[in-house]
Amino acid sequence: MILIATIFVLVTGGVYLLLQRSMVRAVFGLSLLSHAANFILLSTGVPGWRAEPITDGSDIRSFADPLPQAFVLTAIVITLAVTILMLAMAVIGRDDMLSRHPETGESRQA
Repeated sequence: MILIATIFVLVTGGVYLLLQRSMVRAVFGLSLLSHAANFILLSTGVPGWRAEPITDGSDIRSFADPLPQAFVLTAIVITLAVTILMLAMAVIGRDDMLSRHPETGESRQA
């Protein structure tokens, strides 16, 4: 129940931040949505009734599935890279004036 509530809060906050006009808030909203997706993936492969793989000497069918854990680890790395890239783009485009064109050194001839 706590995991479902956590996923709900992350998705709600992520959608709210993603709908804001600020680029930084949108990046943080996308990050929250990614964390919610990671929790959903992790909850599918690691139910509470399964035992830890090394400390318990029980049957192999009761061990946690490592594939969702690998997906979540890969998703965390990709999310970190995308977040850094988007924050860098937000910093670069912060002073962008839409009313004037950038100087390119070319002259216009009619």
